[in-house]
Amino acid sequence: MSKCNINSHIICHVDTCKFHCNGDDHCSLESIRVGTHEKNPTGAQCTDCQSFQLK
Repeated sequence: MSKCNINSHIICHVDTCKFHCNGDDHCSLESIRVGTHEKNPTGAQCTDCQSFQLK
């Protein structure tokens, strides 16, 4: 991604994601989809950003 359009409403620390704004720790997407890999999630560690794409 040559120029990152920072979305200041989505903080992200996953720098291996295609949509991560390097050096700023924000996402460039307008919105993200959050899901889970658990049948009955009980904490934040059970959730996933389903908008993630590997750089």
